[in-house]
Amino acid sequence: MKKIYLILSMVALLFSAQTTSAQDNSMDIVDIAVSVDDFSTLVSALQAADLVTALQGDGPFTVFAPVNAGFAKIDSNTMNSLLAPENKEQLAAILTYHVVAGKVDAAAVVAALEAGNGKAELKTLNGEMLTAVSKDDGIYLMDQSGNYSKVTKTDVMASNGVIHIIEDVVMP
Repeated sequence: MKKIYLILSMVALLFSAQTTSAQDNSMDIVDIAVSVDDFSTLVSALQAADLVTALQGDGPFTVFAPVNAGFAKIDSNTMNSLLAPENKEQLAAILTYHVVAGKVDAAAVVAALEAGNGKAELKTLNGEMLTAVSKDDGIYLMDQSGNYSKVTKTDVMASNGVIHIIEDVVMP
């Protein structure tokens, strides 16, 4: 019965993959992020970490993009500290923990989850691992501390990769 729930949740994720109104294959990952109001904190963080040019590169990249509400869960003093110029490297490490080299669309994540009995490891650009996990109510990313962030939208296609939208910031 649990296997049926796993399969149904993966199929539902694939078929419920919503796109933002900004989705346009001629736009790169940064262009899309800039055009979506719910990514304004992410864009500010990318600018503070000096990662905009990198994510405008050829790629391909897979970005697990946290929405503003996810960043709002971080203590404001901590967030302000991370955005300070002297903490650029630490912020860059957190942000690159949300990026995987290559174009990993929802179908590839589902295939990896099926092959891994509900878990799949993803090596991020900062060199650490994120784990995709299938639960009854959807697909989640689990960071190295065991915290989860739900994948809420998939396959926002960009000219240099794909964006999957997540609810929370994951931490290396």
